[in-house]
Amino acid sequence: MIDIKYIVEILEKICTTPSPTGYTNKAMKILEEEFCKFGMSVNYTRKGALTTLIKGKNEMVKSAITAHVDTLGAMVKEIKGNGCIAFTPIGIFLGNSIESENCYIHTLNGKTYTGTIHTIKPSIHIHSDARTLERSFDNLEIVLDERVFSSSDTQKLGIEVGDFISFESRFRFTDSGYIKSRHLDDKASVAVILGVCKYLYENNITPQYSIQIFISNYEEVGHGASSGLSNEVKELICVDMGTPGIGQTTDEYTVSICAMDSTGPYDYELRSRLVKLAVDNNIGYKIDIYPHYGSDGISALNAGMNIKTALVGPGVYASHTYERTHKDSMECTAQLLIEYIKS
Repeated sequence: MIDIKYIVEILEKICTTPSPTGYTNKAMKILEEEFCKFGMSVNYTRKGALTTLIKGKNEMVKSAITAHVDTLGAMVKEIKGNGCIAFTPIGIFLGNSIESENCYIHTLNGKTYTGTIHTIKPSIHIHSDARTLERSFDNLEIVLDERVFSSSDTQKLGIEVGDFISFESRFRFTDSGYIKSRHLDDKASVAVILGVCKYLYENNITPQYSIQIFISNYEEVGHGASSGLSNEVKELICVDMGTPGIGQTTDEYTVSICAMDSTGPYDYELRSRLVKLAVDNNIGYKIDIYPHYGSDGISALNAGMNIKTALVGPGVYASHTYERTHKDSMECTAQLLIEYIKS
Protein backbone atom coordinates (compact mmCIF):
# COMPACT_ATOMS: atom_id res chain seq x y z
CA MET A 1 0.00 0.00 0.00
CA ILE A 2 1.10 3.56 -0.68
CA ASP A 3 1.84 5.28 2.64
CA ILE A 4 -0.42 8.31 2.27
CA LYS A 5 0.20 9.23 5.92
CA TYR A 6 3.90 9.63 5.13
CA ILE A 7 3.13 11.66 2.00
CA VAL A 8 0.94 14.09 3.95
CA GLU A 9 3.44 14.38 6.81
CA ILE A 10 6.39 15.12 4.54
CA LEU A 11 4.22 17.52 2.55
CA GLU A 12 3.48 19.51 5.70
CA LYS A 13 7.18 19.58 6.57
CA ILE A 14 8.26 20.96 3.21
CA CYS A 15 5.27 23.30 2.84
CA THR A 16 6.21 24.95 6.14
CA THR A 17 9.85 25.27 5.07
CA PRO A 18 10.32 28.50 3.08
CA SER A 19 11.66 27.96 -0.45
CA PRO A 20 10.85 30.82 -2.81
CA THR A 21 12.76 30.50 -6.07
CA GLY A 22 16.42 31.26 -5.36
CA TYR A 23 16.17 30.37 -1.65
CA THR A 24 15.61 26.62 -1.64
CA ASN A 25 18.62 25.17 0.23
CA LYS A 26 16.76 24.35 3.48
CA ALA A 27 13.99 22.51 1.65
CA MET A 28 16.53 20.61 -0.47
CA LYS A 29 18.31 19.38 2.66
CA ILE A 30 15.04 17.93 3.95
CA LEU A 31 14.53 16.13 0.63
CA GLU A 32 18.11 14.85 0.68
CA GLU A 33 17.55 13.31 4.11
CA GLU A 34 14.37 11.60 2.93
CA PHE A 35 15.86 10.18 -0.28
CA CYS A 36 18.82 8.83 1.70
CA LYS A 37 16.39 6.88 3.93
CA PHE A 38 15.46 4.90 0.81
CA GLY A 39 19.05 4.05 -0.09
CA MET A 40 19.32 6.77 -2.74
CA SER A 41 22.44 8.95 -2.99
CA VAL A 42 21.89 12.60 -3.82
CA ASN A 43 23.83 15.07 -5.95
CA TYR A 44 23.27 18.73 -6.76
CA THR A 45 23.65 20.57 -10.02
CA ARG A 46 25.65 23.79 -10.17
CA LYS A 47 22.49 25.84 -9.80
CA GLY A 48 21.25 23.79 -6.85
CA ALA A 49 18.76 21.31 -8.30
CA LEU A 50 18.67 17.91 -6.58
CA THR A 51 19.22 14.77 -8.62
CA THR A 52 19.16 11.11 -7.61
CA LEU A 53 18.50 7.70 -9.16
CA ILE A 54 16.00 4.90 -8.76
CA LYS A 55 18.50 2.23 -9.70
CA GLY A 56 17.39 -0.30 -12.29
CA LYS A 57 18.51 -3.78 -13.32
CA ASN A 58 20.20 -2.00 -16.21
CA GLU A 59 22.19 1.10 -15.22
CA MET A 60 21.18 2.99 -18.38
CA VAL A 61 19.00 6.01 -17.55
CA LYS A 62 16.22 6.02 -20.14
CA SER A 63 13.70 8.18 -18.31
CA ALA A 64 13.41 10.88 -15.69
CA ILE A 65 10.74 12.12 -13.30
CA THR A 66 10.80 15.74 -12.22
CA ALA A 67 8.98 18.05 -9.81
CA HIS A 68 9.94 21.42 -8.38
CA VAL A 69 10.39 22.51 -4.78
CA ASP A 70 10.70 26.25 -5.47
CA THR A 71 7.63 28.34 -4.83
CA LEU A 72 6.20 31.77 -5.33
CA GLY A 73 7.64 34.46 -3.10
CA ALA A 74 9.00 37.98 -3.19
CA MET A 75 12.09 40.10 -2.69
CA VAL A 76 12.68 43.37 -0.86
CA LYS A 77 12.63 46.14 -3.46
CA GLU A 78 12.68 49.22 -1.26
CA ILE A 79 12.75 50.16 2.40
CA LYS A 80 10.20 52.94 2.63
CA GLY A 81 10.43 56.11 4.65
CA ASN A 82 7.86 54.81 7.15
CA GLY A 83 9.92 51.65 7.82
CA CYS A 84 7.64 49.41 5.80
CA ILE A 85 8.91 47.26 2.94
CA ALA A 86 8.02 47.51 -0.73
CA PHE A 87 8.55 44.26 -2.59
CA THR A 88 8.62 42.71 -6.02
CA PRO A 89 7.10 39.28 -6.77
CA ILE A 90 9.05 36.12 -7.55
CA GLY A 91 6.87 34.16 -9.95
CA ILE A 92 3.42 35.12 -11.21
CA PHE A 93 0.51 35.69 -8.85
CA LEU A 94 -2.19 38.23 -8.07
CA GLY A 95 -1.59 40.92 -5.49
CA ASN A 96 -4.95 40.31 -3.80
CA SER A 97 -3.97 36.66 -3.18
CA ILE A 98 -1.43 37.71 -0.54
CA GLU A 99 -3.24 40.65 1.05
CA SER A 100 -3.35 40.31 4.87
CA GLU A 101 -0.98 37.33 4.68
CA ASN A 102 1.75 36.75 7.23
CA CYS A 103 5.22 36.64 5.75
CA TYR A 104 8.90 36.22 6.60
CA ILE A 105 11.88 38.34 5.59
CA HIS A 106 15.13 36.36 5.34
CA THR A 107 18.23 38.53 5.67
CA LEU A 108 21.73 37.89 4.36
CA ASN A 109 23.05 37.70 7.92
CA GLY A 110 20.79 34.72 8.64
CA LYS A 111 18.04 36.43 10.63
CA THR A 112 14.33 36.07 9.90
CA TYR A 113 11.76 38.74 10.67
CA THR A 114 7.97 38.45 10.52
CA GLY A 115 5.50 40.88 9.03
CA THR A 116 2.09 41.20 7.40
CA ILE A 117 1.27 42.20 3.83
CA HIS A 118 -1.27 45.03 3.63
CA THR A 119 -2.38 47.63 1.15
CA ILE A 120 -1.07 51.14 1.75
CA LYS A 121 -4.66 52.01 2.76
CA PRO A 122 -5.74 49.00 4.80
CA SER A 123 -8.48 50.45 7.03
CA ILE A 124 -12.05 51.17 5.90
CA HIS A 125 -12.38 53.42 8.96
CA ILE A 126 -9.76 55.80 7.56
CA HIS A 127 -9.64 55.46 3.79
CA SER A 128 -12.72 55.98 1.63
CA ASP A 129 -11.08 54.06 -1.24
CA ALA A 130 -9.86 51.12 0.85
CA ARG A 131 -12.23 48.78 -1.01
CA THR A 132 -11.56 50.03 -4.52
CA LEU A 133 -7.80 50.58 -4.30
CA GLU A 134 -6.09 48.53 -7.02
CA ARG A 135 -4.33 45.51 -5.53
CA SER A 136 -1.14 46.13 -7.50
CA PHE A 137 2.26 45.49 -5.98
CA ASP A 138 2.83 49.27 -5.92
CA ASN A 139 -0.09 49.52 -3.51
CA LEU A 140 1.04 46.70 -1.20
CA GLU A 141 3.64 46.84 1.54
CA ILE A 142 4.95 44.71 4.38
CA VAL A 143 4.34 46.02 7.89
CA LEU A 144 7.09 44.58 10.07
CA ASP A 145 6.44 43.14 13.52
CA GLU A 146 9.12 45.44 14.87
CA ARG A 147 9.15 49.00 16.24
CA VAL A 148 10.29 50.76 13.10
CA PHE A 149 9.33 54.27 12.07
CA SER A 150 11.86 55.07 9.35
CA SER A 151 13.98 53.41 6.69
CA SER A 152 17.04 53.63 8.96
CA ASP A 153 15.17 51.78 11.75
CA THR A 154 14.47 48.90 9.38
CA GLN A 155 18.01 48.87 7.98
CA LYS A 156 19.41 48.67 11.51
CA LEU A 157 17.69 45.28 11.78
CA GLY A 158 19.87 44.06 8.90
CA ILE A 159 17.08 44.14 6.31
CA GLU A 160 18.26 45.24 2.89
CA VAL A 161 17.11 45.38 -0.73
CA GLY A 162 17.41 41.89 -2.23
CA ASP A 163 16.39 39.96 0.89
CA PHE A 164 14.02 37.06 0.17
CA ILE A 165 10.43 37.08 1.37
CA SER A 166 8.33 33.95 1.90
CA PHE A 167 4.62 33.60 2.65
CA GLU A 168 3.13 31.65 5.53
CA SER A 169 1.82 28.35 4.16
CA ARG A 170 -1.14 27.88 6.58
CA PHE A 171 -1.02 24.10 6.08
CA ARG A 172 -4.17 22.20 7.06
CA PHE A 173 -5.12 18.52 6.69
CA THR A 174 -8.83 18.02 7.30
CA ASP A 175 -10.63 14.97 8.63
CA SER A 176 -12.31 14.66 5.22
CA GLY A 177 -8.95 14.26 3.47
CA TYR A 178 -8.44 17.75 2.04
CA ILE A 179 -5.07 19.43 2.16
CA LYS A 180 -5.08 23.22 2.20
CA SER A 181 -1.87 25.19 1.97
CA ARG A 182 0.13 27.65 -0.01
CA HIS A 183 2.77 26.07 -2.23
CA LEU A 184 1.01 22.79 -3.06
CA ASP A 185 2.37 23.85 -6.44
CA ASP A 186 4.55 21.91 -6.56
CA LYS A 187 5.38 20.52 -3.14
CA ALA A 188 2.41 18.15 -3.38
CA SER A 189 4.15 16.49 -6.33
CA VAL A 190 7.50 16.39 -4.52
CA ALA A 191 5.82 14.63 -1.58
CA VAL A 192 4.19 12.16 -3.99
CA ILE A 193 7.59 11.31 -5.51
CA LEU A 194 9.03 10.68 -2.05
CA GLY A 195 6.05 8.43 -1.29
CA VAL A 196 6.69 6.51 -4.50
CA CYS A 197 10.37 6.04 -3.62
CA LYS A 198 9.37 4.81 -0.16
CA TYR A 199 6.96 2.30 -1.72
CA LEU A 200 9.60 0.98 -4.15
CA TYR A 201 12.16 0.67 -1.36
CA GLU A 202 9.88 -1.15 1.08
CA ASN A 203 8.57 -3.53 -1.59
CA ASN A 204 11.97 -4.25 -3.17
CA ILE A 205 10.80 -3.13 -6.61
CA THR A 206 13.57 -2.56 -9.16
CA PRO A 207 12.70 -1.12 -12.58
CA GLN A 208 14.24 -2.51 -15.76
CA TYR A 209 16.26 0.67 -16.33
CA SER A 210 17.47 3.33 -13.91
CA ILE A 211 15.25 6.40 -13.57
CA GLN A 212 16.55 9.84 -12.72
CA ILE A 213 14.65 11.84 -10.12
CA PHE A 214 15.16 15.56 -10.67
CA ILE A 215 13.90 18.12 -8.17
CA SER A 216 14.25 21.53 -9.77
CA ASN A 217 14.58 24.85 -7.99
CA TYR A 218 13.91 27.49 -10.68
CA GLU A 219 10.65 26.28 -12.26
CA GLU A 220 8.56 29.26 -11.20
CA VAL A 221 10.82 31.57 -13.20
CA GLY A 222 10.99 29.34 -16.28
CA HIS A 223 14.34 27.53 -16.37
CA GLY A 224 14.06 24.75 -13.78
CA ALA A 225 14.94 21.70 -15.90
CA SER A 226 16.87 23.54 -18.60
CA SER A 227 20.03 21.79 -17.37
CA GLY A 228 20.96 18.89 -15.13
CA LEU A 229 19.03 16.02 -16.73
CA SER A 230 21.07 13.04 -17.87
CA ASN A 231 21.98 13.02 -21.55
CA GLU A 232 20.76 9.42 -21.68
CA VAL A 233 17.17 10.41 -20.84
CA LYS A 234 14.72 9.71 -23.67
CA GLU A 235 11.47 10.60 -21.91
CA LEU A 236 10.58 12.93 -19.07
CA ILE A 237 7.57 12.72 -16.79
CA CYS A 238 6.88 16.11 -15.23
CA VAL A 239 4.89 15.85 -12.02
CA ASP A 240 3.18 19.17 -11.45
CA MET A 241 -0.25 20.31 -10.39
CA GLY A 242 -3.39 19.98 -12.43
CA THR A 243 -5.68 23.00 -12.21
CA PRO A 244 -9.44 22.49 -11.66
CA GLY A 245 -11.79 25.29 -12.61
CA ILE A 246 -14.42 26.52 -15.05
CA GLY A 247 -14.16 24.61 -18.34
CA GLN A 248 -11.66 22.08 -16.96
CA THR A 249 -12.04 18.31 -16.45
CA THR A 250 -9.41 18.18 -13.69
CA ASP A 251 -10.63 17.62 -10.13
CA GLU A 252 -9.09 17.19 -6.68
CA TYR A 253 -9.64 13.43 -6.49
CA THR A 254 -7.89 11.94 -9.55
CA VAL A 255 -4.56 12.30 -11.33
CA SER A 256 -4.49 14.92 -14.05
CA ILE A 257 -2.85 14.03 -17.37
CA CYS A 258 -2.16 17.14 -19.42
CA ALA A 259 -2.61 16.98 -23.19
CA MET A 260 -1.46 20.53 -23.94
CA ASP A 261 -0.41 23.71 -22.17
CA SER A 262 0.37 27.25 -23.32
CA THR A 263 3.36 26.07 -25.37
CA GLY A 264 1.61 23.26 -27.25
CA PRO A 265 0.91 19.51 -27.03
CA TYR A 266 2.82 17.05 -24.90
CA ASP A 267 4.04 13.84 -26.54
CA TYR A 268 1.06 11.86 -27.83
CA GLU A 269 2.62 8.39 -27.54
CA LEU A 270 3.79 8.97 -23.97
CA ARG A 271 0.43 10.42 -22.93
CA SER A 272 -1.38 7.46 -24.50
CA ARG A 273 0.84 5.06 -22.57
CA LEU A 274 0.09 6.83 -19.29
CA VAL A 275 -3.66 6.77 -19.97
CA LYS A 276 -3.49 3.03 -20.71
CA LEU A 277 -1.63 2.43 -17.45
CA ALA A 278 -4.35 4.33 -15.59
CA VAL A 279 -7.15 2.40 -17.31
CA ASP A 280 -5.50 -1.01 -16.90
CA ASN A 281 -4.87 -0.41 -13.19
CA ASN A 282 -8.18 1.27 -12.31
CA ILE A 283 -6.50 4.55 -11.43
CA GLY A 284 -8.80 7.58 -11.51
CA TYR A 285 -7.59 10.12 -14.06
CA LYS A 286 -8.67 13.14 -16.07
CA ILE A 287 -7.20 14.50 -19.31
CA ASP A 288 -7.04 18.27 -19.53
CA ILE A 289 -5.61 21.33 -21.28
CA TYR A 290 -4.05 24.27 -19.43
CA PRO A 291 -4.00 27.42 -21.58
CA HIS A 292 -1.91 29.53 -19.15
CA TYR A 293 0.62 26.97 -17.96
CA GLY A 294 4.20 25.86 -18.53
CA SER A 295 6.28 23.12 -16.91
CA ASP A 296 9.82 21.87 -16.45
CA GLY A 297 9.24 19.68 -19.48
CA ILE A 298 8.98 22.80 -21.61
CA SER A 299 12.16 24.31 -20.15
CA ALA A 300 13.97 21.04 -20.99
CA LEU A 301 12.68 21.12 -24.56
CA ASN A 302 13.52 24.80 -24.93
CA ALA A 303 17.05 23.98 -23.79
CA GLY A 304 17.34 21.64 -26.78
CA MET A 305 16.86 18.23 -25.15
CA ASN A 306 15.78 15.52 -27.61
CA ILE A 307 13.15 13.92 -25.38
CA LYS A 308 9.48 13.01 -25.12
CA THR A 309 7.63 14.80 -22.33
CA ALA A 310 4.42 14.24 -20.41
CA LEU A 311 2.78 16.11 -17.55
CA VAL A 312 0.81 14.49 -14.73
CA GLY A 313 -0.07 15.54 -11.22
CA PRO A 314 -2.61 15.99 -8.46
CA GLY A 315 -5.45 18.43 -9.02
CA VAL A 316 -4.80 21.64 -7.07
CA TYR A 317 -7.69 24.08 -6.72
CA ALA A 318 -7.07 27.87 -6.74
CA SER A 319 -3.54 27.63 -8.08
CA HIS A 320 -1.05 30.32 -7.07
CA THR A 321 -3.25 31.45 -4.17
CA TYR A 322 -4.23 29.55 -1.00
CA GLU A 323 -4.44 26.16 -2.68
CA ARG A 324 -6.31 22.93 -1.97
CA THR A 325 -6.11 19.28 -3.01
CA HIS A 326 -7.29 15.93 -1.66
CA LYS A 327 -5.27 12.94 -0.52
CA ASP A 328 -7.07 10.81 -3.14
CA SER A 329 -5.58 12.89 -5.95
CA MET A 330 -2.10 12.51 -4.51
CA GLU A 331 -2.62 8.76 -4.12
CA CYS A 332 -3.80 8.40 -7.73
CA THR A 333 -0.73 10.32 -8.90
CA ALA A 334 1.53 8.05 -6.86
CA GLN A 335 -0.17 4.93 -8.24
CA LEU A 336 0.30 6.09 -11.83
CA LEU A 337 3.98 6.84 -11.26
CA ILE A 338 4.51 3.43 -9.67
CA GLU A 339 2.89 1.68 -12.64
CA TYR A 340 4.98 3.78 -15.05
CA ILE A 341 8.17 2.83 -13.17
CA LYS A 342 7.24 -0.85 -13.10
CA SER A 343 6.43 -0.82 -16.81
